Order: sequence, then C-alpha cells, then structure tokens
Amino acid sequence: MSAASSPLAATSGADLLLWVAVPYVCLAVFAVGHVWRYRQDQFGWTSRTTQLLEHRWLRWGSPLFHLGAFLVIAGHVVGLAVPDSWTEAVGIGEHAYHTAAVWAGSVAGVAMVTGLGMLCARRLLTRRVRLGTDRSDKLLFPLLSATVLLGIAATLAHNVLGAGYDYRSTVSVWFRGLFALQPHPEAIAGAPLLFRLHALTAFLLFAAWPFTRLVHVWSAPVGYLFRPYLVYRRRAAPPAARTSPASPRR
Repeated sequence: MSAASSPLAATSGADLLLWVAVPYVCLAVFAVGHVWRYRQDQFGWTSRTTQLLEHRWLRWGSPLFHLGAFLVIAGHVVGLAVPDSWTEAVGIGEHAYHTAAVWAGSVAGVAMVTGLGMLCARRLLTRRVRLGTDRSDKLLFPLLSATVLLGIAATLAHNVLGAGYDYRSTVSVWFRGLFALQPHPEAIAGAPLLFRLHALTAFLLFAAWPFTRLVHVWSAPVGYLFRPYLVYRRRAAPPAARTSPASPRR
C-alpha cells in the first residue's frame, strides 16, 4: 500500500497526536514506570491503606469500588479486545450483547461510582485521612473519577437514553489496532465526544498508574487461593510428671 493510500496519510495531525502518539507514550510510561518503581521504591509498592485511621466508610466503599472495578474491567476487555465476529460465532448476537453490556455495565458502573464516591468523601471529610493524602493521591483520585464518570456518561447518553452507539465498530477497532501496531486513528476520530474523552483519560490513567497506589493491583495475594492448607494438629497431652524418689532419711 502506498503512502498516499494509507489511512494515516489522510489523518490530520491533531488526530495522529491524540489517537496514536499519546496512547503509545502513555503505554511506554506505563511499562517503563513500573520497572523503575519496582527497582527504586519496593517499600512503597503498597496500597498505603488508612484502615487504622477510619474504617466505617472504608468498610463499604472499598468492596463496592473493587467489585465494580473488576466487573467494569472485564466488560471492557470483552468489548474492546474481542471482535464482534467472535461473539457472534459463539451464538451471541449483537442485540443480546448490547442488552447485556448495557445493563451489566450499568450495575457495575453504579457500584464502582458509589464506592469511589465513598472513598473520596472519606478522604475529604476525615481529617486524619486527609492529612495522609500525598501528591500522587491528588493526581490519582481526580483522574480516576474523571475516567469513570465519563464512561458512565457516555453509556447513559448514547446507549441508555440515546438511540445507541456501536463502539465495537469504531473505538474497539482503534484500540486493537494500537496493540497490533496498525493504528486506525480515523476509527475513533468520528466517535462521540464522551467516548473520545473517556478513552483519552483512560490512557492518561495508564501513564499515572506506576507512580500511584494502583501498583498494588500487581501484588494481589492470588497465590493465597492456591496454596496448600495449613495442617493443625492437636497437641498431645503432656506426660504425667514422674515423682522423684524420696531422698533417704538421715
């Protein structure tokens, strides 16, 4: 294919910057940043929990956020990484997929937003937790909130209240093309604004990931689920103390 007929040749410079250069830079920072963080700050590779400072809000906010986040990530993996031809090949039609994605994604999104809101309110309203907020948290929480809220807004505006938008034919094609080293910026350039903002903030979140508490995701105690059981044995009764022989009388 000649350079003149290449899709990249007909793409504007702004689209090349936003949908090719920025994602690749963010992915490079994501990969190199994790290596640097692990080599330079292993003692800081934690979630920096503040459970001892406040636990009532954390008790409900953390499970809701993490459960919602796992479901949202799983939905994004299916929607972005799996082509629609694959789901149709296993008998899942576009209408069935769209219905399940909208309602399951809405439930997961509500759980994630509720949990994130509780965690942010806890950090703002609890003085001891607020004093423990460092610079990386001040970057992470607004960026994470923006990414989540933009995703919820895009779903509500176009797929719940609107006529519906098939992001699998645009955003998904662009996303898969980045990892196949065949970028298609034109696929996302025409997507609705909320989807584009959601994608852009998500890549910025990837770039900030290695320098925040999100690194604890890679240290999840998954091995705990598969390690062998600890065998506890009842301690044997101590033997009866032997009576020492009586000393001879003098």
